[in-house]
Order: sequence, then structure tokens, then C-alpha cells
Amino acid sequence: MELKNKKWSEAEFHKVREEVLNQWPTGSDVNLQEAVDYLKSIPEHKNFSAKLRRAKNEGVTLAQPRAGVALVDEHIKLLQYLQNEGGADLLPSTIDSYTRQNRYNECQVGIDESIKTKRSMLNGFPAVNHGVANCRRVLEAVDTPVQARHGTPDSRLLAEIIHAGGWTSNEGGGISYNIPYAKSVSVEKSILDWQYCDRLAGLYEEMGIEINREPFGPLTGTLVPPSMSNAVAIIEGLLAAEQGVKNLTLGYGQCGNLVQDVAAIRGLIELSEEYFRTYGYDVELTTVFHQWMGGFPADEAKAFGVISWGAATAALAGATKVIVKTPHEAVGIPTMEANAQGIKATKQTLNLLRGQRLQMSKELEWEIELIKAETKCILDKVLELGKGDLAVGTVRAFEAGVLDIPFAPSIYNAGKMLPARDNNGAIRYLEFGNVPMNKEIKDINKKLLEERAKFEGREVSFQMVIDDIYAVGKGTLVGRPEK
Repeated sequence: MELKNKKWSEAEFHKVREEVLNQWPTGSDVNLQEAVDYLKSIPEHKNFSAKLRRAKNEGVTLAQPRAGVALVDEHIKLLQYLQNEGGADLLPSTIDSYTRQNRYNECQVGIDESIKTKRSMLNGFPAVNHGVANCRRVLEAVDTPVQARHGTPDSRLLAEIIHAGGWTSNEGGGISYNIPYAKSVSVEKSILDWQYCDRLAGLYEEMGIEINREPFGPLTGTLVPPSMSNAVAIIEGLLAAEQGVKNLTLGYGQCGNLVQDVAAIRGLIELSEEYFRTYGYDVELTTVFHQWMGGFPADEAKAFGVISWGAATAALAGATKVIVKTPHEAVGIPTMEANAQGIKATKQTLNLLRGQRLQMSKELEWEIELIKAETKCILDKVLELGKGDLAVGTVRAFEAGVLDIPFAPSIYNAGKMLPARDNNGAIRYLEFGNVPMNKEIKDINKKLLEERAKFEGREVSFQMVIDDIYAVGKGTLVGRPEK
């Protein structure tokens, strides 16, 4: 198919669908009408969209962990523990790395080895291999909604199976689950493949089933300027809305400066709603705040400090949900006990801050306006490059370096833009590369970084970037030079 930002017809969708469902034997278990009938039988408290809507209306921030293991019974045991002991409001099924690369044969080897060794030999839940019936077993064993969280450039078969399995939310998008995750998948291909996932969600909506879609906000999770991540979130939101998605959760990864983080979430909401109105999309919008995605301290007590800091920021920003980290973040995949501890620490902070919001100040208002102005510069150029077509413009924007994600592995990413923190820890543009900003915005970023350099008694340089990447793991936000 030729890439364009236009809603797929049912004929176009079903032509591709036949090929998708034949990728692996479990695809033959998917029947759209039967899936709709099953989803209609699920109680409302297990529907992702409904639970997010209630939280938004009540001004509550929900807590959701990441978690997934290879075998169905063990995965159920893990999710039940996180629900009952951790108090998770929403449940994930983190998908394994082989599934993310559509390597289902190797998934099967991992499942077989896990059965033999009685321990998970995969770093997540292989939903495609387990199929619809087993995904339903997972949902029926818990009392909260389940979402697939993964990192898959081509999530088409996965989306078919999880939605037919009763999971009412799928995370990802054609940019956010490609550029930060894959080396050699073209932007054109991943946008087309995610248009399929969004059109599938749209079809369910047309048949009376609410499906939540959540682009992945943090991207690489390393010093991503808020305007770049917000631009990507809005693009993926608009692309999804065109395919019929009605319930969207747009996300953002914690950068560390409280005012900037709150400004980023509020600016994301304001600009998203503005763009949805402009293009005539009727979308129910919620937000997700990801706790710190960079390096963590190995010391568990210090890790809890980082977790609670992220929870507090999410609450003060008014995010609808927060993605929770664990005290084992620095050492690898957490135990279920450690995962539950991360949720409990988060929920304690959320409960203490319930109803509180960071009040508007001159600093917060200034930061919101700066982030929105920077984001608009990027989005305007993307639309210009596509001659009004957002999908085409996105491909051309990556080719031109207009969209540029720091430290991404993709060969389709320019990698010329460099971020660094200012003296207060807010993330600024050190090198713009080809990211389009006006002179006033460039001067603001330059001035703020020069203020830090003067304070530290050094030149503005790449060394700041390196120091900032390792700072939180060492116990600070700004990477100061060692004396």
C-alpha cells in the first residue's frame, strides 16, 4: 500500500489482514465478530478506556507496572501478585523480545525451555505463541484491565491476538516503537503497520468495543527534549485518530526538572486538543507519565527515592496514570516482590498528593509556552514537508532530520540533535542539527546552557551530555564536573 494519512477502507484492511493472520498458526483463532461478542461480555471495570475515563473525571492518577514472563500460569501468578500485593490499578503484559521482532519460532523454543527449566527463559509474555484462549485466561484471572506493552515495529498479529483475547489497550506507534527500538526498519513500513493496528482498534470501536491506544512517550528515555517527545506523541495521536481510534493516552517520560515535567504534560494536553479540534477528531484524551527511564542507583533505598520523585511529579502534573519503576532497575529484571514494592511506594506518594496540583507560576507558564512553541515549530515543518499529509511528512521529516530522537539506534534517524541540561536540570537543545526552531527559541536554549557553563566554570560542550546521562545513577540530576 502507498503510505498516506487516510483512513483505510475495510476492503484495504481485510486484504492485508489475511496475510497478517497467516504469519503464525494462532492467527487462525482470531474471529472478529466472535471477539466482539467476547469483549461485550467483559465487565466494565476490566475495560482500559472505562477505567482511565473514571480516573480522569475523578482527578486520580493510576499506577501501572511493567511485567511479563514466558509461561501462562506463571504470568497469571505474577499479575495477581502485582494486583493483590502491589495494588496495581492497571495491569501490563510486557511482551518478550523475540515477539517484538516477529521471531515466533524462537519464542516457541523459549517457551519449551521455560517448561523444562521451570524458570522464564524469555524476558516477557509471548502472547502470539500463546494465542487468544491463553490471553483470555490471563484476563479472566485478574480483576483489572490488561494492556500489551512491548516495543514492536510490526505489531499487527500481536494486536489481533491481544484484542481478541480481551486486552483492551495496546501500547506503541509507528515512530515510538521503531526509531528507539529497531535499527533497520523504515519509518514508512512501521507507520503502515501501525495504521493497521489503529484501524483494527477503530473497527472494534465501530462494533461497540472501546479500545485504548497509547503511543510510547519516552522514546529513548535519555535526555529527550519535551518538545521532541510531544511532537512525536501528537503525530502518533493524529495518525491513530485518522484510523478511527477514539480513546488515546499520550505519554511523556520524566526528564527530572519538576516545572519542566509538569509543563510538558500540560503543554501536551493543550496542543493535542488543539490539533484534534483543528482536524475534526473526536478523541477522548488521557495522559501517562513514565517514571525516570534513565540510569538508576543500584542502592534500593536510593532507587525508592527516584521512584517516589517520579510518582510525585506525575501527581502534581495531573497525569491520568504513571508507569512504575522498581528498586531493581539498575540490576535487571525485578522479582515480583520488588515490582510490587515499586507500586506500593508509588501509590503511597500518589495517595498523599491526591488532589494536589502544581500551581501556575510565571516559571511554569513560561515553560509551557516555550515547549508549545518548540513543538509547533517541529509540527509545522512536518506538515509542510508532507504537503499537508502527516504520514508522508513524518517519513520526510526523519529523512531531513526535522524529527531527530537522541541516542536512537535506527539508521533512519539523523542523530544530529544533542540535548543537555541547563543549570536547573531542565533539558535544552545543545545542538539543534536540522530540528527547525526560530532564532528566539535557539537563543533561549543557548543562553540557558551558557548560564550552566558559567556556573560550572567550563565551556558548553558534549562533555555536559555525557555527564548528564550518568548523573541520576550517581545521585544527582545535573552532571556537574568532578572537582
